[in-house]
Amino acid sequence: MRILVANANTTQMVTDAVVAEALRHASPGTDIIGATAGFGMGIVSTEAGNAVAGHAALELLARHVGQVDAAILAISFDTALAAAQELMPFPVVGMTAAALHTACLMGRRFGLVSFGDGSRLMYLDMVQASGLGGRMVGHEVVGLESAAAYLDTTRLDAAVLEAASRLRDRGATSVIIAGAATSCMAMRLQASATVQLLDGVGCAVRLAEVLVGLGVKATPARPLANANPPLGLGNALSTLLTG
Repeated sequence: MRILVANANTTQMVTDAVVAEALRHASPGTDIIGATAGFGMGIVSTEAGNAVAGHAALELLARHVGQVDAAILAISFDTALAAAQELMPFPVVGMTAAALHTACLMGRRFGLVSFGDGSRLMYLDMVQASGLGGRMVGHEVVGLESAAAYLDTTRLDAAVLEAASRLRDRGATSVIIAGAATSCMAMRLQASATVQLLDGVGCAVRLAEVLVGLGVKATPARPLANANPPLGLGNALSTLLTG
């Protein structure tokens, strides 16, 4: 089984971190292939940056058609997930969607920890769009002064543990640590935590393996016939978009 880890940011450090975490969770015989966007934002933190990353994500996925059995979006906003699931001929799993649904298998209520005030509403919108807003007891945000602070995850450990403890006190049976670069935190901090911690990468790898094992086949959407071909897109993506 070959699973693509598609990072729609341009920061190779994030791809490397997610691939390493994915390998820790992958079953024997599962190969993990990492890919990083060739254009767009270094770290997505706004709606505008996320829109640009959506194009980058689709380009990455399209270039791997025929080479992988499934893909994971290695960006915690699950950027372009609906479009990717509509277009790609293999299962595509969003890391945060995977964590949200896994949390619901562990109890009635979950909590969420994310990083940076600017993206708080983006995560809340994701939870609401998933239909799981009523099962989230709270959303804690760990403040960041820069993207560099986000990438230096060990500096965030104490704040994450404190946030997880508060969410447990509010009734959470599990707490999701949102973020691609921070995907290593759940496993590292679990021994010190007072509640079960979940990261999206581990959940996504396992769910991708399940989908492939079940023989789930995507059914790409059929576009309307159009005399004007796409302009300025990569050949692989253009081919998929035109059926």
